[in-house]
Amino acid sequence: MAKIKIIAEYLEFLKENKKWWLMPIVISLLLLGLLIVLTKGSALAPFIYTIF
Repeated sequence: MAKIKIIAEYLEFLKENKKWWLMPIVISLLLLGLLIVLTKGSALAPFIYTIF
């Protein structure tokens, strides 16, 4: 429940301060983190880590 509250509070911050340009940055960081977590134990991991 606390995670939902944090997300709602963040969206409210974006709406009040007109900082919508932050949303693509946050989404891309979340997708990148998800990619790393999902491929942690797979054969693709060495290839993903060479990107960075």
